[in-house]
Amino acid sequence: MTREEFLTRWAALERAFETDRANPGCYSCTACEACTSCMFCNDCSRCYRCNYCVGCVDSSQCTRCERCENCHLSAYSIESRNCTQSAYLIRCIGCSDCTYCFGCFGLVRKDFHILNEPYSKTEYFEVIGKLRRELRL
Repeated sequence: MTREEFLTRWAALERAFETDRANPGCYSCTACEACTSCMFCNDCSRCYRCNYCVGCVDSSQCTRCERCENCHLSAYSIESRNCTQSAYLIRCIGCSDCTYCFGCFGLVRKDFHILNEPYSKTEYFEVIGKLRRELRL
């Protein structure tokens, strides 16, 4: 195979991959595009092994997340981006191994934080209850 043959075939495969909207291995997903092995998701794109997610993009192995982007091994998160192995995040970016964080950036192994500041468990739920209503989340 020559260099030109390789590059021509590679470009053709790239075009086919970028335009393929099939969802191989998915079960009971609705309005999803280019997802693989997901179950019960709705309106997701390019996700892998996600379950019960809505509106997520480029995420893998997430459960019950909503409108998250590029999140991995996360659960019950809303409008978060680039987060890994976390749960119950709301509007967080770049957090890892965190739970119950709201509006946080770049935290690692933190719980009950709002805008990167620690709160007691009771205070956290009081504050985010009000914020969720005001932000309509």
